[in-house]
Amino acid sequence: MADGVSEVPLVLTEIRAGGGMSLSGVGRQFPGHRGGPAVDPSTVFRWATKGLNLAGRTVKLEAVRVGHRWLTSSQAVARFVAALTPVDPPPAPAPIAPTTDPARRAKAAIKTLIDQGA
Repeated sequence: MADGVSEVPLVLTEIRAGGGMSLSGVGRQFPGHRGGPAVDPSTVFRWATKGLNLAGRTVKLEAVRVGHRWLTSSQAVARFVAALTPVDPPPAPAPIAPTTDPARRAKAAIKTLIDQGA
């Protein structure tokens, strides 16, 4: 084995068991940003190499380099998405009661902006 490698990564075991996929294949699983057809493979590459900062920690997509290709597994993608998704989603904002008076609507709008920190 190469220097510094002491164990087989879990993702490699999953790939060898038949769950392997390319980074472009991962990108095709998710809709693109701003109406694009899919997430660009370069974005998935960044997820694997640099990761995403989330609440002071870095979350990376598990991937291995095989020759000149980067591969991951569907299980690794699931773990990555789960790590990015909060367990307790933020509470939904309280609905604002409709007002009919323009002055009351303006006051309610100003109060909402102040409450949101704007």
